Amino acid sequence: MEQPPCWQCNKKYTGLFCAHCNALQCPVDDYYSVFGMERKLSLDVQALQAKFYELSRLLHPDRFTRRSPLERQYSLEASSLLNKGYRVLRNPVQRAEYVLKKEGFDIGEQGTKDVPPELLEEVFELNMALEELKMGDQQARGAVEEARQRFAAMRDEIDRELEQLFQQWDEKHERATLQQIRGLLNRRRYIHNLVTEVENVATLSN
Repeated sequence: MEQPPCWQCNKKYTGLFCAHCNALQCPVDDYYSVFGMERKLSLDVQALQAKFYELSRLLHPDRFTRRSPLERQYSLEASSLLNKGYRVLRNPVQRAEYVLKKEGFDIGEQGTKDVPPELLEEVFELNMALEELKMGDQQARGAVEEARQRFAAMRDEIDRELEQLFQQWDEKHERATLQQIRGLLNRRRYIHNLVTEVENVATLSN
């Protein structure tokens, strides 16, 4: 869809500010657009942070106290989107979930509570050890810690796979790649929740 002209001078522009009259424009409800970035999954987080600080200064409402009411409203909206966008885009998992949603994928929790078939035995043994530890059997602590390390390693391996798929999608923008990413994210979410549960039980049982 073609971008509408500047609301103030009626000329075409790109970005948040009109290049002709410098008027702040209505921000698009898209984190990448607010940052002026192409939609990619692999990002330079330091560059993202630098852009965030730069735009935070440019969009701060204090800079628009003498501007029109419309621009003051736009500065509030843009600042809010900028802050939300920075929190999401700097986190690889949240960034991927955001892109999936923008590309029309359902990123709900469906299926993530079900044990992946290949992990059934390990999860069963872990749950047994967790129950023993909760009941005060400190001998189970070793088995719980070993399981935590195994699942944490699985999570790290998924993160490495995701990095490769991020680069692959950035190059070709194929929907099949996003489907792979979605599947890995569901698996990662399950394993991450498992590791968190183990750490919480281990801490409470000290």
